[in-house]
Amino acid sequence: MRRKITSLLLGLGIAGASLLATSGSAQSHGYTDSPVSRQQLCGNGTVRNCGQIQWEPPSVEGPKGFPARGPRDGLICAGGNQRFAELDDPRGGAWPTTSVSAGASHTFRWRITARHATTDFRYYVTKDGYDPSKPLTRADLEPQPFLTVPFGGRQPGATVTHAGALPQKSGKHLILGVWTIADTGNAFYACSDVTF
Repeated sequence: MRRKITSLLLGLGIAGASLLATSGSAQSHGYTDSPVSRQQLCGNGTVRNCGQIQWEPPSVEGPKGFPARGPRDGLICAGGNQRFAELDDPRGGAWPTTSVSAGASHTFRWRITARHATTDFRYYVTKDGYDPSKPLTRADLEPQPFLTVPFGGRQPGATVTHAGALPQKSGKHLILGVWTIADTGNAFYACSDVTF
């Protein structure tokens, strides 16, 4: 009897620890919905065959420090997270795009499902000649973000908006949004396909 109770308590302890371990990272998530991100397109059903990301659009979390560190080339849109590999599939360049105007001001919007101390939000755009039918690499992106919004360690609200001028581009491009977390080793990644 004593062994059964000990085994039961041990099992409950392991289950509780597992629950805490798996729910820890689930507390801080977010994604862009302006321009619409690939994970939102999967989450709202606009794009099909998306795997697990369709149920977890705000969960694209990976190592911070982009572009010097962070997800490997070809795995950037999924934040290096293999569970969401469908986000790195270029789908032959057929991801739906958001129409934007070169040089115009755009209001970027993040949906934050759990708040976290924030270093900044950064936006990168692909270089001229970008091929949307291939997985995204660092070499595809302009080396500097076209917009950086410092946050100084503050926690964002449920919705974060900030306006910035779009770069001078034409045709199909990809905007990579990176939300850098201040008090963990991670950042959130959002790839948005656009047409200038």
